[in-house]
Amino acid sequence: MRTENYPSIVESDGKKAAVQNMFDAIARRYDLLNRVLSAGIDQRWRRRAVSLLEAEHPERILDIATGTADLAIQAMSLKPQRVVGVDISEEMLAVGREKIARLGLSDVVELHAGDAENLQFEPDSFDAILVAFGVRNFGDLGKGLAEMKRVLRPGGVAVVLEFSQPTAFPVKQVYGWYSKHILPRIGGAISGDAGAYRYLPDSVAAFPDGDRFLAKMRDAGFSGERAERLTFGIASLYVARA
Repeated sequence: MRTENYPSIVESDGKKAAVQNMFDAIARRYDLLNRVLSAGIDQRWRRRAVSLLEAEHPERILDIATGTADLAIQAMSLKPQRVVGVDISEEMLAVGREKIARLGLSDVVELHAGDAENLQFEPDSFDAILVAFGVRNFGDLGKGLAEMKRVLRPGGVAVVLEFSQPTAFPVKQVYGWYSKHILPRIGGAISGDAGAYRYLPDSVAAFPDGDRFLAKMRDAGFSGERAERLTFGIASLYVARA
């Protein structure tokens, strides 16, 4: 399915289904696109996200919007007993399962189709939750955060990695130009679906980053929330406890 009209669904009622179709369409080129479009920096961001859990020694980790399981695989550096990844895109999960099998991690890492706003887990099921570049795609951000809080044990830690908007000159101007003019062309050329990569900057612009997102976490019942800006503010890490 081609996704030329995706920018128009950023705030629409059909956002969830459209996002699912978008990721199904680009799944086989998703990892390559991430490496190319970020010059590999996305991997460094994921490692930083996982490192924030090192002192917690989590045994049970949930990776929401796991996609092709990059973050779930990275979380194995924490030596957990179990990592569960959930995502609404079956095609992304298929790629992730192939990677997990190649690495011999199938006994520890498991992937399931699932909706972040209706997680099929009991309360207090996990010691830690990770989300990378997924919360801005939630159909209902408040509901998704509340579900994260529900399945996280008391005192457990949630780490969210998400794109944000740089504010300093000239990074803000350069990033805006790159996002609007270059990113859709490269993304479209590699994936065959430029619409998906026009959706990306639109979804970042619509996302309540920084203090606004910390307030959303607080409203969902988290505490001790803090933010860390990465690479001139192109991405941000958000950390909070249940």
